[in-house]
Amino acid sequence: MTSRSAPDSPQAYSREDVRRVLGVSERQLRSWEKQEFLTASETFDFSGMLALKTLVGLRANKIPAAQIRKVLDAIRARLGDVGNPLTEMKIYLQGRRIAIHFAGRKMEPLSGQLLLNFDEVEIKKLLAFPGKSEGERNATALRNTRKEAESWFEKGLQLEQGGASLEEIIQAYRNACELDPTSAGAFVNLGTVYFNMRSWREAERHYRKALDVDPKYALAHYNLGNLFDERGDRASALAHYRSALEILPSYPDAHYNVALVYQSIGQTLQAVQHWKIYLKLDPKSAWADVARRELGKLRESTVLQGNREG
Repeated sequence: MTSRSAPDSPQAYSREDVRRVLGVSERQLRSWEKQEFLTASETFDFSGMLALKTLVGLRANKIPAAQIRKVLDAIRARLGDVGNPLTEMKIYLQGRRIAIHFAGRKMEPLSGQLLLNFDEVEIKKLLAFPGKSEGERNATALRNTRKEAESWFEKGLQLEQGGASLEEIIQAYRNACELDPTSAGAFVNLGTVYFNMRSWREAERHYRKALDVDPKYALAHYNLGNLFDERGDRASALAHYRSALEILPSYPDAHYNVALVYQSIGQTLQAVQHWKIYLKLDPKSAWADVARRELGKLRESTVLQGNREG
């Protein structure tokens, strides 16, 4: 069950996809839409997913929505019309400050690197800064570069679905990575192309690059787990699957694979636990039938073992 960084459609993620992959509730999605952090929609494009990942990260660090709003307003005041900063910039927490990757670098107000403190004094300072033409030009350049990177990312998905040559697919994802070195999704998909080619070293290298960009990227850990499992390194596979679950406890595919690994090494109780969790999260898929069968085998073997011991 190796995953790519996109659903079946190359252009749209359903609300169900978003809730499952990012571990957010429908109530939380509606709250963000109401606050206009996101445009209300039944589907989300690649840019929308970038915004959601940013919001999930900020929420995980207990940053209030009111403060996020003030910071976004401050960015616009400093840099001019940048559209939605959640999609136009790479925004993440650094200590108690927000770090912003802008035009390929982190920025602060005075040095060209923009770092925002989550407090009223720093936000007021930022709002007092007049917009500059250089900042506006940089914002436009960044927007164009990220749009081009997104275009190459979606092109890679289309090429894969259309059965294009591996050379074309790899080049599309490479272009996306080069244009936007913070595109963890492009690194993951490129890694998965190499995984399917059984080029383990290249697959691992790109999965780890995705984690360099986003250490909390559950999918990258999950795919590294698949890679090590394929190579027979169950200990490393289990470590990465568990890392994925630490980041996203409601990740059904990771529970499925953890259950398989535990079952293969004879740790029946742990396997049963993860089979049960998987079936709660994903009870209706074809994989659920396999999970029920395996769970039944384990329960039967446990009963037989108990009878022999008795």
